[in-house]
Amino acid sequence: MPRSSQSPDGAGGGLAARTGWIGSTARFWQKTYAPDYLGFVLLMAAYFSIQFFMEPFHRMFFINNINILYPHALQERVPVSWNIIYAGVVPFISLVIWLAISRASVHKFHVTILGLLISIFLTTFITDVIKNAVGRPRPDLISRCKPLNTTPKDVLVDISVCTETDHHTLQDGWRSFPSGHSSFAFSGLGFLALFFAGQMHVFRPRTDLTKALLAVSPLIGAALIAISRCEDYRHDVYDVTCGSILGMSVAYFSYRRYYPRLHSSKCDEPFPSRESSFNAGFAKIKTDEEAVRGPEDFELSDDEHDH
Repeated sequence: MPRSSQSPDGAGGGLAARTGWIGSTARFWQKTYAPDYLGFVLLMAAYFSIQFFMEPFHRMFFINNINILYPHALQERVPVSWNIIYAGVVPFISLVIWLAISRASVHKFHVTILGLLISIFLTTFITDVIKNAVGRPRPDLISRCKPLNTTPKDVLVDISVCTETDHHTLQDGWRSFPSGHSSFAFSGLGFLALFFAGQMHVFRPRTDLTKALLAVSPLIGAALIAISRCEDYRHDVYDVTCGSILGMSVAYFSYRRYYPRLHSSKCDEPFPSRESSFNAGFAKIKTDEEAVRGPEDFELSDDEHDH
């Protein structure tokens, strides 16, 4: 009976089954989270490239369009720095405290924090790509632009009529859709809400209201951050709603990569580590081979000895 060539990842004759440095590298790649970290580094590099080298599409506008005539607020209710604290630092600290008190395994600690970071950075990257591609004017664009006094009304004009000298203030006027504050808030606080829901089994029967409220509380905080963007006239409801959906969607995507669905009886524990799954795969191959061939296939019969 020929030897099975099935590798742990299900691919026949996989690289992980080979000897030498190729096999060692392939096994390391499959049994660790190196692919996730490599993707995370590439994601960060792409994000910072967008920040430093890309400008938004400058959509044309009317200077008497009432939808973009709102005042430009110099003091924001939730500045960028505080949004990072509320939706990034607070969820991080909350997860660390929860995992430490519950004496979580190293694997659970690892994938939970990794999931949060991926959720935040992936959301931020997608948000900025869409912002620059769409180039939708903010509600306060005219206040930012400060158009020339000779600019005609009821005529489509472009950025060339603007007199604002601060580059960031002007360029940011075309980054309205979707709301970055909203998507960031729901990517971090939304991930925290999903984690709480899983740890306390809030979607299982007979879960008490206190646990459910604790799981929902991060979402309320994220919603308040999103609403503040309308109050500052940085975005309209459409921007905020789409940004919130984007952030929550990516948070769910990132959470489910490491944790089972919230209706599962084991929703409080992450999926097995890749190393354990990898080792189990090799153990299964060995067991299957022995079951198929049998120990007698490896021994010579008495007749064969005589010959």
